[in-house]
Amino acid sequence: MTKPKVFIDGEAGTTGLQIYSRLSQREDLELVSIAASKRKDADERSRLLNSVDIAILCLPDDAAKEAVSFVSNPQVKILDASTAYRTDANWVYGFPELNPNQRQRIASARFVSNPGCYPTGFLACVRPLMVKELLPSQFAVTINAVSGYSGGGKSLIQQYDRAHQQQTGYPFGIYGTKFGHKHVKEMHQHSGLSSPPLFVPAVGDFEQGMLVQVPLPLWTLAQPPTGEAIHRAIADYYAGEDFVQVAPFRDTSMLRDGTFLDATAMNGTNRVQVFVFANDDTHEALLVARLDNLGKGASGAAIQNMNIMLGLSEALGLER
Repeated sequence: MTKPKVFIDGEAGTTGLQIYSRLSQREDLELVSIAASKRKDADERSRLLNSVDIAILCLPDDAAKEAVSFVSNPQVKILDASTAYRTDANWVYGFPELNPNQRQRIASARFVSNPGCYPTGFLACVRPLMVKELLPSQFAVTINAVSGYSGGGKSLIQQYDRAHQQQTGYPFGIYGTKFGHKHVKEMHQHSGLSSPPLFVPAVGDFEQGMLVQVPLPLWTLAQPPTGEAIHRAIADYYAGEDFVQVAPFRDTSMLRDGTFLDATAMNGTNRVQVFVFANDDTHEALLVARLDNLGKGASGAAIQNMNIMLGLSEALGLER
């Protein structure tokens, strides 16, 4: 049986390196690479892009659009890891667990956009409540999130490496204070909310890992759902899923010292954990997603989508 051919355009970047490292260990695929000296050679890139079964684009937005324009072979499938096509109606959004039919849409698609890390955590929390109508579409949603510095790519990684060498540090810092972060349109479009969420991202002094927090002031609703109802809705939505794990309600065993929710516990996996914390007396709740920003938030999700697009076992090459 012929092995599917895979080409990673942009294999030298943070996400590309992660994907290449994982796929190079697999014997069921033929991994096609470009010579380092020809990475900017349009003719060579075009030749390779048109010679494979699937091309995975790990490029800046403009370069990803350029790569797509190079593809003339209608048999080539494209999985794009940039933000270029995540809200494009002609591309299928690559979050298999998002909707009941999303996995089938990915399997039959030629063009798939890999989700962003922050949107993956946010949508994992909120989408079930929108589908099951526990929250109205006009609910005003805020997001507070922190990621490891690897989420900023090579330049931010180098900045933190230098700070560590000089024994100076940046323990925690928020950014995106001008708003309009590039992930917001993606979060808005795929959540079902009528208005964009207010998103406040941050970076912490750890390489990878992520927490995405969605506070819910349920007291603003005429009939606030209970914490247990919220948890049940989310748990039922993801029942049977391998890569979305809903923590038991009111179980503190996944918290350090029964109190602290650490950002790095999912590192090295392709899993996103969803937590529901609630106080029914004050009608407050907090949804939290914990994931590896380089795993389910990037390279792991790409491999999961690639497996689906090629008709392979979805979990091949992935750690749960």
